[in-house]
Amino acid sequence: MQNYFKRQIQLWGEETQTLLSTKKIAIIGAGGLGSSLAFALGSSGIGEIDIVDFDEVNIHNIHRQIAFTLEDIKKNKAQVNAQMIKKRSPYVKSTAYECDFEQWMQLQKKVDLIIDATDNLSSRVKIDQYAKKTNTPWIYGSVEAFHGQVCFFDNASFQDIFKINEKTPEGVATPMVMQIASFQANLALRYLADLPIQKDILYYFAFNKEGEFINQKFIL
Repeated sequence: MQNYFKRQIQLWGEETQTLLSTKKIAIIGAGGLGSSLAFALGSSGIGEIDIVDFDEVNIHNIHRQIAFTLEDIKKNKAQVNAQMIKKRSPYVKSTAYECDFEQWMQLQKKVDLIIDATDNLSSRVKIDQYAKKTNTPWIYGSVEAFHGQVCFFDNASFQDIFKINEKTPEGVATPMVMQIASFQANLALRYLADLPIQKDILYYFAFNKEGEFINQKFIL
């Protein structure tokens, strides 16, 4: 174990690495953001990771959903991600749930953190409501085109900030998906490792028409 996590132990010590092994998280959605999150967090030493998604891999997913190959077409996304984690790390228990968030929610599983990797606002409302009911923090993430948003929700209400609609998302390329997931994963690791983070701040990342990278934040 010490050899596997050598560079992380150099970063924050054995005590913090041991702390991570006691933590449980749920990643809701196993597509673009979800597979990048599973890849980033699946070998970090977090004790248990639930991955929730009812959807199957389609050929148009593969270019931006890094867990999948052509051989995974028609397979359940959560299952593929859970297997990827198992192949990469013997120290993390990964469990796939082939269902939507509402069905997983009914299992009443206790986790330390929920990470949103869905692709619609109505699902995030349900996550926020459940998180408030169970006193569980959650990390919101969304991405489309050349922009994305991330927020660690603690006390702020998702519904008070976003207008809920069924807008069809724009296209997206892989690097922007990975960038948003990477920021979500960093927030998650810092929180689980008991390191300082800023909560209830909405981070906005974008490339403008001139290709300049924009980074803004808004206190909720």
